[in-house]
Amino acid sequence: MRPTPAPAGRHWDGSRRSTRRTRPLQVSGTSPSRLLRAGQSGRCSQCGNRIDLYQRADQRPIALHPADLAATQVPEACRWHLSSGIAYPHGDGSPWCRIPHAVLCPRRTPLSRTGPHLKELRRQLAVHTRRLTDTGSFTPTPATASTPADSDSDVGSSARPVVQLLLCRYLAQHPVEDIRCVAQTLHRHRCPHPVLAPTAPPGGIWRLLPTGPRRGQLALPNVLMAVYDLGHLPYSEQLRWRAQRCPQHAATPGAADLALAEWQPFDPLLHTAHIRTRLPHPPAHQAKGR
Repeated sequence: MRPTPAPAGRHWDGSRRSTRRTRPLQVSGTSPSRLLRAGQSGRCSQCGNRIDLYQRADQRPIALHPADLAATQVPEACRWHLSSGIAYPHGDGSPWCRIPHAVLCPRRTPLSRTGPHLKELRRQLAVHTRRLTDTGSFTPTPATASTPADSDSDVGSSARPVVQLLLCRYLAQHPVEDIRCVAQTLHRHRCPHPVLAPTAPPGGIWRLLPTGPRRGQLALPNVLMAVYDLGHLPYSEQLRWRAQRCPQHAATPGAADLALAEWQPFDPLLHTAHIRTRLPHPPAHQAKGR
């Protein structure tokens, strides 16, 4: 006796088989943010609670609490709203708003006075942090001592180098060779290729440049610091570095981002611990930049 195979699209008992059609995510070409919704969620490195990462109008990231709150329960200085994937300070006139995670993070000291509702929410996040810590699901990031600028670590490659591009200076999150592309691949994973790819044009040049106070800053000593200079590259190449994309995804403008670009505007007053007074030895990628 040979069993009768089930017809296509149905289970063995003849019931209809439901199939889910995959819907590809796309980003509009006119969208000011290229970041997919799947890449906006994360966890706070200090308390382990979930956060949503968004770009501000100045392209700097901000971590917001994932839930909307009533605007009447949030101080006016802590209200944020979203528009086309961009976070803007203050409310938009609606009865709901978003609040920065730093205001509610139980591992941080609150900088502003909050009401009873926010205090209760902060207490709930603290309980969740304790639960994650007790079960071993989360380990708080330990505070690391900053390395002085005149130490022997200047001989090696800086952990967070200062990069100059598009007439601005940024503090990178990783060493130059470890800066990774933020675009999404066809398999919906983050691209594993570095921005400084072997197939890319020559990279930057390590130079000793003065810190130099910017407009509106206090006068600083004219100290020479190591800067990975990309200013000699073509404008398109500097845009590729600023978007933090590999050469392949730079040529594919339709590909969305799965993570935020990790550039942080360099401030010599706030980032003194990352100023290096000597060039890396041997200078990383110096031969390629010449």
